[in-house]
Amino acid sequence: METTETANTQSAPESVDLPRIISVDDHTVEPPTVWSDRLPRKFADVGPRIVRAPLKEMTFLGGKFAPVMGRPGDDGPIGDWWVYEDLHRPLTRLDTAVGYDRDEIKLEVITYEQMRPGSFDVAARLADMDVNHVQSALCFPTFPRFCGQTFTEAKDRELGLLGVRAYNDWMVDEWCGPAAAGRLIPLTLVPLWDAELAAAEVRRNAARGVRAVAFSEIPPHLGLPSIHTDDWDPFLAACDETGTVIAMHIGSSSKMPSTSPDAPPAVGSTITFANCCFSMVDWLMSGKFERFPNLRIMYAEGQIGWIPYILERADVVWEENRGWGGVADKVRKPPSEYFAEHVYGCFFDDAFGLRNLDSIGVANVLYETDYPHSDSTWPKSREVGEAQMGHLAADVVERIVRGNAIDLLGLTPGGLWGPSAP
Repeated sequence: METTETANTQSAPESVDLPRIISVDDHTVEPPTVWSDRLPRKFADVGPRIVRAPLKEMTFLGGKFAPVMGRPGDDGPIGDWWVYEDLHRPLTRLDTAVGYDRDEIKLEVITYEQMRPGSFDVAARLADMDVNHVQSALCFPTFPRFCGQTFTEAKDRELGLLGVRAYNDWMVDEWCGPAAAGRLIPLTLVPLWDAELAAAEVRRNAARGVRAVAFSEIPPHLGLPSIHTDDWDPFLAACDETGTVIAMHIGSSSKMPSTSPDAPPAVGSTITFANCCFSMVDWLMSGKFERFPNLRIMYAEGQIGWIPYILERADVVWEENRGWGGVADKVRKPPSEYFAEHVYGCFFDDAFGLRNLDSIGVANVLYETDYPHSDSTWPKSREVGEAQMGHLAADVVERIVRGNAIDLLGLTPGGLWGPSAP
């Protein structure tokens, strides 16, 4: 298969001094007043707000998270809960686990006071980034979930749209505002239930310098059209025209891969890349890259080691099954070529993938730290990167750790975001 750039592993040094990281997958835990400060007063009792309450029960089996909030005075551990219409979603230790020993990270409810401040406070986040050798970071949401599913599933569409816009205003004006000094990169949401409204929101945010929007890896799991239809075309056209990257995080279909209803979380954690795998094949066989040549997509937290075989298999299927495969009229060149031009894999701990970088393409790989989740390499992302990339040439490491992100997200040459950044 062909790639736009390959790694020079023959003359690579034995060790490398990692440049400052631009992480394309971190997370923010929204402060309690994001929506109460921005929504009309008539929505005060139904819009997203924080309530402190006990936990009645909570399970996480078969890839499904099921918490039940208790009433005041009930027994049970106390936590802070997002309440929105009929939804009750607690803050959990898995939302913000950095700084804890692996054996101490359990599925439990917590309050903001029990959370690492860098999870929700800009100044504290920048300090934690400094500790971790991170210059800049793109952050996915927590309460809205990874592509805004929370608002998509809500009953009141007017409130849902206002909720999406309020989050985006907070993301751009506060989380990535002047106090962040260009080091936090905005990632916005769209109202997934309406592609025209989604396109309008993409353009509204692109006008203020936003270059990334969250989307679902497998929309049909959310009851939405697949990308094989034309339903998403207004949204895709807006992204194509504005240079807005479509960012898909594992779990953004609200259905984590698992094997059975009683499978422990460890099963799903091992195969989290599977949704990215399925999604990427969808996109490569959809014809969308032919119709929207400026589209770029990225898979956050999907890792990269699985990519070479999928590209090899996709090319074989495209070549050998053209007569009945249903793609000959819209996928006009080998899928691996579309991958090289349009797709980015993101990783934080994938030594196998880095050993097979020639088969992926240096230009198609981005680095991340996953702060503050339980998988995060914080505060040792530099050490992990140096250990796994020690066999690569310095220029290759620079592309992976920051250069590709600068180009993809339209950052300044120094790696910072700003509305005036090229």
